[in-house]
Amino acid sequence: MRFRPCIDLRGGRVVQIVGGSLRDDAAGTVTNFETDQSPAVFAHAYQADQLPGGHVIALGPGNREAALAALQAFPGGLQMGGGITPDNALDYLEAGASHVIVTSYVFRDGQIDTQRLAALLAVVGRQRLVLDLSCRKRNGVYWVVTDRWQRFTDVAISQETLTRLGEHCAEFLVHGVDGEGQRLGIDATLVELLGEWSPCPVTYAGGARALSDLDLVKQHGRGRVDLSIGSALDIFGGDVAYQAVVAWQRAEEQVRVL
Repeated sequence: MRFRPCIDLRGGRVVQIVGGSLRDDAAGTVTNFETDQSPAVFAHAYQADQLPGGHVIALGPGNREAALAALQAFPGGLQMGGGITPDNALDYLEAGASHVIVTSYVFRDGQIDTQRLAALLAVVGRQRLVLDLSCRKRNGVYWVVTDRWQRFTDVAISQETLTRLGEHCAEFLVHGVDGEGQRLGIDATLVELLGEWSPCPVTYAGGARALSDLDLVKQHGRGRVDLSIGSALDIFGGDVAYQAVVAWQRAEEQVRVL
């Protein structure tokens, strides 16, 4: 298990938002953090601290140049998501993204569009594709959501879903949207399901509020689920010391060696 850093972009600026509030209309979006610092500053820090495997997420339009700046600052160290299609995926990979992350493009009318998925695979290949299965809970079931995390699909997070989609991608990224940006604590139930069912590497994001959440995810995910922490980090205005997270990661790597 490892910590996965993040860089969220809205309007070309690094932000942290409450995920469930994300709207095309900026007035409806609840923002926890926003800075004038270039995304490249954060990317350079992740590179210096040897934290590969994080992600850059474009939350809406107007983020292309900012995203490219981050990717170029940490070549091969960051994944790129948000508005990815076969037409632009190679641009981000050539700019330095290790993988592209896709949600909405492969879903249509609430279902997985196999033709679109095949078209994307033909361009980037399975080993450079991450499927974002961010979800919300309804009637006791976690359902994949798209379109700014507002539209429920007919695709449930299940062993069958993860097994089937795992044949077409290198990793999964799963935001627990109902807790995203709210520092309410991780969704241990979702983490447990991911740890039990995912056939490939998976990163969970959403609700982290303390350094101890790294150990909780390690426990509930059986060491098979990585954790991304956003709003809770002090570099994004939170209370969790980024350097303490880096130290946790170094200690975890030592445990692996032993």
